[in-house]
Amino acid sequence: MHPSSRLLQHACRITLFTRQNCSLCINAKQTLSTVWDKRPFVYKEIDVMEPEFKGWKDLYEFDTPVIHVNRTELGEERPELSSKALKLMHRFSAEQIQEKMDAAESKTN
Repeated sequence: MHPSSRLLQHACRITLFTRQNCSLCINAKQTLSTVWDKRPFVYKEIDVMEPEFKGWKDLYEFDTPVIHVNRTELGEERPELSSKALKLMHRFSAEQIQEKMDAAESKTN
């Protein structure tokens, strides 16, 4: 079952920066799934080792997993804006993710 676009209208977008053979990334996906079950969000996954994501590789090759949390109405993630992102790195809990979601939803531009 997928939420309607109306339910996601004001939801957060979470981008997971990952790579193959990353056990922490598997744990991060499980934690994100737990959060999504309680509080749906728009999800995007980026494998930083893919050639088309070289900008992300330069930032996160040795730091995966990393998540960026933002409001859906803001544009796609861009490497040059990563310093402004609400992010969590390596190991994080469902509670920490929800705190970042709260912060993103209350943030004004």
